[in-house]
Amino acid sequence: MTTPPTDSSSNKLSKSPMRKRMIIMLASVGILMGLIIAFNVFKGIMIKKYIAGAGIPPQTVTSIQAESLLWQPQLTTVGNVRAFRGVELGTEVTGLVKEVFVKSGQEVKKGDLLIELSQDADRAQLQALQAQAELARVISERDKAQLAINAISKNAYDSSQADYKAKLAQVAQQTALVEKKNLRAPFSGKVGIVSINPGQYINTGEKLFTIQTVDPVYIDFTMAQTTSENIKVGQVVHVKAEGINQDFSGKITAISPKVDSNSRNIQIEALVTNANKKLLPGMFTNVKIESGEKVKYITIPNTSIAYNPYGAMVYVVKRAEEPTSDSAKDKGTADSAPKLVAQQILVTTGPTRGDQVAILTGLAVGDEVVTSGQLKLNTGTPLIINNSVIPANNINPTPQEK
Repeated sequence: MTTPPTDSSSNKLSKSPMRKRMIIMLASVGILMGLIIAFNVFKGIMIKKYIAGAGIPPQTVTSIQAESLLWQPQLTTVGNVRAFRGVELGTEVTGLVKEVFVKSGQEVKKGDLLIELSQDADRAQLQALQAQAELARVISERDKAQLAINAISKNAYDSSQADYKAKLAQVAQQTALVEKKNLRAPFSGKVGIVSINPGQYINTGEKLFTIQTVDPVYIDFTMAQTTSENIKVGQVVHVKAEGINQDFSGKITAISPKVDSNSRNIQIEALVTNANKKLLPGMFTNVKIESGEKVKYITIPNTSIAYNPYGAMVYVVKRAEEPTSDSAKDKGTADSAPKLVAQQILVTTGPTRGDQVAILTGLAVGDEVVTSGQLKLNTGTPLIINNSVIPANNINPTPQEK
């Protein structure tokens, strides 16, 4: 008789198909994962191969050729504008204002009448003194005639002569007093703000308004004692004031014979032409003094310089080596033409002028330098030059009005 299967043997038979299905499923997943990994590896290899074949993409930049310029050495400082002539006008006498003949901002000539004070009483006194002087003259001439015939003594004649001279002195004194009631321009210039009105009472020495001659003007400035050998009378100075879009030029007219013991600076005065009268007394100015012979520098725009902890550098435009393979020569396409690439070069910078900087070492005249777009460059990066919009490169830039 056949023995029936036990429970343990039946469980083994039921688990066997399940184990097989599990193994098949795991194997399928493993194969699928392997295929995915293999595809990604293959894709990466192909991308790298494509990039290697395509090369570094070119970058668009602007460029300029380094040029050689003669620069005039300059000393710089700050100064103040002072009028060629300038005073605060006032009267020597007190009185009521009778008439004001000048307006604010008016140009006047030397001797022009500006203000007239009331002087009726003074003129009447002057006329009385003139009459007394005329009487003294007549008496003096009569005594002279009488002295000639010995009708009077010499002492009487001398007394009449002295009286006549005293009367003339009184007339001159009163005439001067009347003239003081007329305020006249001491020199030609421009009047400031006039706030005096007829009928106003003014006191002696009271400041009424200013008058200034502002063409030319003086520029007062100081320089350190270390520059004393480089400063001489007659040197050319260039002046620029904040808010005025114009350069003014002149010459040094005086140098103080002493050095300030506190600041160790030398006081200097320059006379500057001011035909359009834009420079006004009291203005703050920047002063440049031409000093020494002109020096030749290789110059490029300031925007070309990239400053790093290890120094200053620029990117120079170079031509890549032409292909030498026969296949490249046979193609006759653009691939065989020389390409422009960037080359990083360390330079030594010198003085600056406006938008330009002098290069002491590292560049030669005619080198083509990248002026914008350096941040995306490395040595060997292909370049596309587009100079339709270029950075400023002015040695004497001026603000542009909107």
